[in-house]
Amino acid sequence: MDGAFGSGGADEEGRQRLTALLAEHPLFAATTPAERVALVAGARFHRYGAGELVLDAFRAPTSEVHVVLTGQVDVWSDASRTLEPADERRGPGELFGFSAMLTERSVGPRVIAAERTLVAALPADEVGPVFSSPAGARFLAADAAVRVLPTTRFVSYSLVDDLITSPPLVVDPDEPVGRVARTMSERGLGYAALPVPGGIALVTDAVLRDRVLAAGRSTDTPVGTLVDGPAPSVLLGTSAAEAQILLLEQELDVLAVVDRAGRLRGAVSARDFAVSPTGVGVSLHERLRRAADTEELARRARRIPAALSELLARGLATARVIVLHQAMIDTVVRRAIALVFADRDGVSPEAFSWLALGSNGRREAVLSSDVDSAVSFVDGLAPAEWPAYRQAFAVVTRVLEQAGLRTDDHGAAAFRPAFSRSNAEWRRAARGWLAAPERDQGAIMTSLLVDGRPIHGDEGLPAVTRVFGDLREHPGTLRLLLEESLSRRARMPSVWEVVTRKAGVFDVKEHAVLPVVNLARWAGLAVHSTELGTVDRLRAAAGSPMLPADRADTLVEVFEVLQRIRLRYQLLAQQRGDRPTDRLALDRLSPIDRGLVTEAVRTIAAAQRRMDNVAQYVPPSGWTGPR
Repeated sequence: MDGAFGSGGADEEGRQRLTALLAEHPLFAATTPAERVALVAGARFHRYGAGELVLDAFRAPTSEVHVVLTGQVDVWSDASRTLEPADERRGPGELFGFSAMLTERSVGPRVIAAERTLVAALPADEVGPVFSSPAGARFLAADAAVRVLPTTRFVSYSLVDDLITSPPLVVDPDEPVGRVARTMSERGLGYAALPVPGGIALVTDAVLRDRVLAAGRSTDTPVGTLVDGPAPSVLLGTSAAEAQILLLEQELDVLAVVDRAGRLRGAVSARDFAVSPTGVGVSLHERLRRAADTEELARRARRIPAALSELLARGLATARVIVLHQAMIDTVVRRAIALVFADRDGVSPEAFSWLALGSNGRREAVLSSDVDSAVSFVDGLAPAEWPAYRQAFAVVTRVLEQAGLRTDDHGAAAFRPAFSRSNAEWRRAARGWLAAPERDQGAIMTSLLVDGRPIHGDEGLPAVTRVFGDLREHPGTLRLLLEESLSRRARMPSVWEVVTRKAGVFDVKEHAVLPVVNLARWAGLAVHSTELGTVDRLRAAAGSPMLPADRADTLVEVFEVLQRIRLRYQLLAQQRGDRPTDRLALDRLSPIDRGLVTEAVRTIAAAQRRMDNVAQYVPPSGWTGPR
């Protein structure tokens, strides 16, 4: 060993290098000069020779964060693979050991000097608060995004390019379908592609079954007559997760992969994702879609939380896990509708559109989220027939409950008359809410319906949102909806609440998530955005007088942090056998999570106060125009 911690040469050089590094490193961008001086003063410095052990956080958690100042270190993030080549090599300016320090658990890594190396060790008391800042949240998110867990063997299958197993089969539109089918069979492919105006169309096994065999058409039929237009596609370089989400959301059998010139490079199907980090989601999704009865559907659906845990463990980002979760919920709902209506006479699944509302409509549902819903009947369905449909909707709701999904009989539910109306009635009601949002719970119903997303049937009800397209022509309504959106305030428990309740419990949905969701919904409506997701609405409204671009960017980060914390703690509760909830015991949160939640609440509250101030001093006509 070249020297011990605190040796004079290491100290002097280390302080100089650490001082320079802290001034430039993005993680410490928000720290003050005095805070950086304190970090340097509290740091320890150590020189290591090549091959020397720097840290083994698998044996015991570290109380320090380590920074490479000179040289390089080899890092192992899996205790079972320390005899294999290192997972990565880190150099000057890079950190390690922060996961063990923040979680206070022996989660690794093991670090060995690759050459003569100078390392600084920053004590937890000094550096811990840095990770609770927005810069800290960005650093942790970026680190998680680029450092794939070494326990997974799927690293080479993270892009859709890697899932393509054979060259594409391209045929002429005039080719007989029988010949195309034979070629598909000989090549072992489940599709054939053909050029059409605007892109590439796909003829799949399912198309052949439905449009040729079942329809009794001749095998001499030109294959081009079987397609309606271009098929959905993704570009080379798209992540496997993004491709899978599109495949699941649109319930595709095959997804085309094209280059930037629009040339077909191949195609992927659900089975191709078995080797990707998202494969567990595809596998379960297929089982849900093919459930033979409601009992099998419920049994399969109760495995969703375990699948989410595995997706997170495989390194998939929380935002992607939540989107995949939503795709699986949508499939459960669609399959439940199909199975229930298949067993009932006198009702048709073609007579209505089913909409997901609330967090499900926004594609932001976690384990504690209710499956809110509404139905829009086709205008030709007689009102006398509606009760029979509502009875069927109630059965669908019971199936969803058996599947482990949460519903609220007294909330937004398709079997309730207030949430099952004809297209014409919904449009008429929406015009009434726009004119007088204070009547008939107009503001609340507006908030519910503008989050609506059709997942079964024709689009119908989204016409309601078009009624609100001229919201800026109704300044009184715009102001009332703003007041309603800001009525739920972001806040942490007061000292009195903590004392009287004997424990600090924080409802992260009530006091953090919903305030930013409501703010984003109003901001999106005010700028005529048709986006549904909170992040997309914030980005659409960014740059307006009510929501400056920098504040919108910060709220996006805050929302993603809150969703990550919600999902992780709810999955932990599920694993313990507890009912997932949004009520977090503050003393059970890790220091980093507690700091992130506190900072998130402050940020949301500041945005709410600003919108209040703008509303007081700027007329509604100036709320959404250019700054």
